[in-house]
Amino acid sequence: MRITVIEHEADAGLGYLGRWLELPCDVVRPYRGEPVPEAAADGFVVLGGEAAAWEDERWPWLPATRELLRRSVADATPTLAVCLGAQLLTLACGGTVERGGNGLEAGVSELTALPQAASDPLFAGIAARPGPVPAVQYHGDAMTRLPDGAVPLMTGAQYPNQAYRLGPAAWAVQFHPEATPDIFASWTAATGLESAGRLDEQVRAAAPALESAWRPLAEAFTATIRAAARQRAGDLRTSDRG
Repeated sequence: MRITVIEHEADAGLGYLGRWLELPCDVVRPYRGEPVPEAAADGFVVLGGEAAAWEDERWPWLPATRELLRRSVADATPTLAVCLGAQLLTLACGGTVERGGNGLEAGVSELTALPQAASDPLFAGIAARPGPVPAVQYHGDAMTRLPDGAVPLMTGAQYPNQAYRLGPAAWAVQFHPEATPDIFASWTAATGLESAGRLDEQVRAAAPALESAWRPLAEAFTATIRAAARQRAGDLRTSDRG
């Protein structure tokens, strides 16, 4: 079993997810000229980046990424779309992404699980935790209308649409469960935020709580990929006998 990963830029890699997913990851780097594949492997992860989800002229691989996301939802390929990835998934499946009306959301925010998270395969553990959950943020665009049929899972004060599930096995998260303190610091350094030092320290201080919160989600995603692969193998055996 393998996971196809779309990485949009060198400073926005797998981070924590590279340690937590427990399956080999085939990282596709279209910014280096590598083509977006026509199909994902057993699982699919789309990471973040500075692009806006609609900036196809500047980032010419975005249409192919949106199409692969749309196909993965239709095929029930276990999919985790992070920040820009979540926005691409939203556009691909009929939702709306716009410049955020509440400005840049950066640093550590507190998110709240919504009622339907309690029965979600990835977010049930998050929902069982008492109180709000810390998450790393770095985005100026927002998912303002979710695709039809989306199940909202988490919300926040600055931007309400923080996580949702679409179909049985595709998840979009506006925040960055993968972002280590060093990855986050590379983003603030690149953009020259006046508050960079404070935000960097905020993320570094929250690192143990962030790992505690989001490692179980990554492990649950791995379990979902394995279960889907077993199901497909069983279906193939049944088909062969038929």
